Amino acid sequence: MPVYLDCNATTPIDPEIEREFLKYVREEFGNAGSRTHEYGARAKQGVQKARDQVAALVNAQRDEIIFTSGATEANNLAILGLREHGDKTGKRHIISTAIEHKAVLEPLEFLGKHGFEITLIGPEPDGAVAPEKIASALRPETLLVSVMHVNNETGIIQPLADIAHALGQHEAFFHVDAAQGFGKIILDLQNPRLDLISVSGHKLYAPKGIGALVVRRRGYGRPPLTPLCFGGGQERGLRPGTLPVALIVALGQAAELAGRDHKKRAERCQQIKAQALAAFLQLGAVTTGDQSKALPSTLNVAIPGLDSEAVMLALKDVVAISNGSACTSQNYTPSHVLTAMSLGEDHIKGALRLSWCHLTEDPPWPELIKAVHSLR
Repeated sequence: MPVYLDCNATTPIDPEIEREFLKYVREEFGNAGSRTHEYGARAKQGVQKARDQVAALVNAQRDEIIFTSGATEANNLAILGLREHGDKTGKRHIISTAIEHKAVLEPLEFLGKHGFEITLIGPEPDGAVAPEKIASALRPETLLVSVMHVNNETGIIQPLADIAHALGQHEAFFHVDAAQGFGKIILDLQNPRLDLISVSGHKLYAPKGIGALVVRRRGYGRPPLTPLCFGGGQERGLRPGTLPVALIVALGQAAELAGRDHKKRAERCQQIKAQALAAFLQLGAVTTGDQSKALPSTLNVAIPGLDSEAVMLALKDVVAISNGSACTSQNYTPSHVLTAMSLGEDHIKGALRLSWCHLTEDPPWPELIKAVHSLR
């Protein structure tokens, strides 16, 4: 098999997380809602521990964690869940960015068809959004500001602390899609001005199918979300249904390990990035965005004169890479992220995304260089 370099699409499961997950699949299989016996009690204890583990990583409280099926559902709950409040108060203006994941852009598009006005801020040439442009777009009727933590295509980290500061005393809720940054950059998400944070498990070495929405209080008040589904009352009535205990425990374990090991993981990722940059610079590649603002686990590059599809085909037996988001890469349409960055057509068509993690083995860089050279 080729070396896997598509961790922004999904990560392998960490062995420690897998062990804990399987324990709750095979042994502690009770329903956390069963209150009459020990099986249910032990399942509930596992869920509460996971709530504490996720909360600790973002400096939140246990009851501010709502478990979901992933970041996509969390994004929808955060954005669409404010619709009723916006209608009641007349606050129907939302600010976001042109580089958001479709899991944010499409709910915003839905609201735009139902009376809300959406302002999308484009990125600067370095791939980051300017906080002052967010601030200048604020209005008295602005309900929500939604900005991703780390871009999934470029790896560029967005300046959340500066944006939070720019919001000042404005009452707008601040939502962050942290699918790519949760557990990788710790301090950013502990900022108390971040009202809503979407989390994904399978981007942090847990199984697919689990995530969370952090719903942080302001003083004694919670963001006025309304549920998208009904029936059962679980998760404070915001996300009904039987809790997937094993998946929740896995997410909790992922959060705890991220807090424990993030420095060591980042160092390993930086080693691989240095190797990747050296290899692609030999090929004359051009990087996308300011690498000083990028995750150590992501590299987006374009090789002049070469189409990304041709490069991926040449490398299919060497490394597994992509040319954009796994949610849209099958469409072969120009990346909305790179288009928003005002990059040239050749750069956009040639862009490749490589992403790795601490579990990634050293890629065979000489083979990669040789395979790309064969295209010329």
